[in-house]
Amino acid sequence: QVQLVESGGGLVQAGESLRLSCAASGSISSIAVMGWYRQAPGKQRELVARIFNSGSTNYAGSVKGRFIISRNDARNTIFLQMNSLKPEDTAVYYCNAIVQGSNVWGQGTQVTVTS
Repeated sequence: QVQLVESGGGLVQAGESLRLSCAASGSISSIAVMGWYRQAPGKQRELVARIFNSGSTNYAGSVKGRFIISRNDARNTIFLQMNSLKPEDTAVYYCNAIVQGSNVWGQGTQVTVTS
């Protein structure tokens, strides 16, 4: 069993930055990939960024160059540094882990960007 807890959301103005954190607990060694997804009102949940066990990363085109995903040395916490935020980044951000082929989700954290 893996549990994920996000933190760091909030309300910011366009152009500002936020850093999200996601702490994983439980069977950490069974995690293959961790990442961030987001869901805006009336839209489908979409991938923002993810980091593989190898350390390789990939990003949605809409955030590339602005967001950075990283993790701590223990590989039990990931971060999403969000810079140059735009109103269209407003969404609930969910932490995700792939554990033995199954998705595990955090509870989500709201990010609101005003113009």
